[in-house]
Amino acid sequence: MGKHKTKKYAAMKRMIGPKDQRLKEKDRAKVEDKSKVDRSALKEKEVTKYPSCLFFQYNTQLGPPYNILVDTNFINFSIKAKLDVVQSMMDCLYAKCIPCITDCVMAELEKLGLKYRVALRIAKDPRFERLPCTHKGTYADDCLVQRVTQHKCYIVATVDRDLKRRIRKIPGVPIMYISNHRYNIERMPDDYGAPRF
Repeated sequence: MGKHKTKKYAAMKRMIGPKDQRLKEKDRAKVEDKSKVDRSALKEKEVTKYPSCLFFQYNTQLGPPYNILVDTNFINFSIKAKLDVVQSMMDCLYAKCIPCITDCVMAELEKLGLKYRVALRIAKDPRFERLPCTHKGTYADDCLVQRVTQHKCYIVATVDRDLKRRIRKIPGVPIMYISNHRYNIERMPDDYGAPRF
């Protein structure tokens, strides 16, 4: 019976260190001279600029009549919950509301076809204000986020989780959503609108 050689696990090849004397001068790692670093010099730091309409998280541009940017799925879910869009918004905020629809949202509703023709008819209501888009493409989420970032005078009405997550990162923009067969609002200053549930 011969001896069995046992395999060594976790055995590594030995590597030459980057500062080893056997390496050529050009391959050797350079030793940084730490004495030259001036610690008394001021460090420049980029600070994000916030608009003047914000007082901390409080948006001073918000006030009745409210401009509400409506997303595609918000209209569809309102129809499912049998809610009149304009009337339910007024019930939520206790003030006059102007629902605004961008060209991208209209394009998305038109793409959805005959199944969502009721939503398209609601979107073409004369009480809805139409906002023209200047950018390329018809992706409504990017359009709404870009518009809200530029102008902080809007409330965004959406049921989409990803869009809500993106808008929560922008300070001073309230979000309207549907829960328990009624409209609800988050991140709104307490002196405005209906009580939260």
